[in-house]
Amino acid sequence: MRVLLAEDLFLLRDGLVRMLEAYDFEVIAAVESGPELTKAFAELTPDVAICDVRLPPSHTDEGLQCALAARRARPGLPVLILSQHVEQLYARELLADGNGGVGYLLKDRVFDAEQFIDAVRRVAAGGTAMDPQVIQQLLSRRQADRPLGGLTPRELEVLELMAQGRSNAAIASQLVVTERAIAKHTSNIFAKLGLPVSDDDNRRVLAVIAYLDQGR
Repeated sequence: MRVLLAEDLFLLRDGLVRMLEAYDFEVIAAVESGPELTKAFAELTPDVAICDVRLPPSHTDEGLQCALAARRARPGLPVLILSQHVEQLYARELLADGNGGVGYLLKDRVFDAEQFIDAVRRVAAGGTAMDPQVIQQLLSRRQADRPLGGLTPRELEVLELMAQGRSNAAIASQLVVTERAIAKHTSNIFAKLGLPVSDDDNRRVLAVIAYLDQGR
């Protein structure tokens, strides 16, 4: 699997390259700035891109902006954002694009190689990999604008897990309840939020993000 990596810190970039290669990924480019990332996107065809949000020269949101531009040029390009920061505005734009896999992980909450590699593979396969804190920040902003449709505490818990890209079976296992119970919670959530029911993990996340984005 061909990976494009964008990370400005040398030690972290080098460590990520070594880890990816140890798991049989081919790192076709490892860049450290926004202009380099733009050039790499234009010249290469990665199976998945892993990008930091803040890259030189401005150290603002260049990595995420480059990823968004690349997905507009190549719809469906899988992108995994790996950052210390949650850029809410552009995160919504990235996640609301229904083409291809997306992910958003926080660097200080990736605790082992298996967790990270699983996220890369999931995104590359067209799925989602969301850190719960990213989802919580998006949900918190939406809740400040308008309560989440009168959801119960359990439904909010299910919604957060759903937004991480988990299936009903995975959510049931996490919460130690039956899959049938989760299916009922899911139906209630979508009904209260006015969203179409879907069993597709990626579409479920995108539907949730699309709802959150309405309050922007």
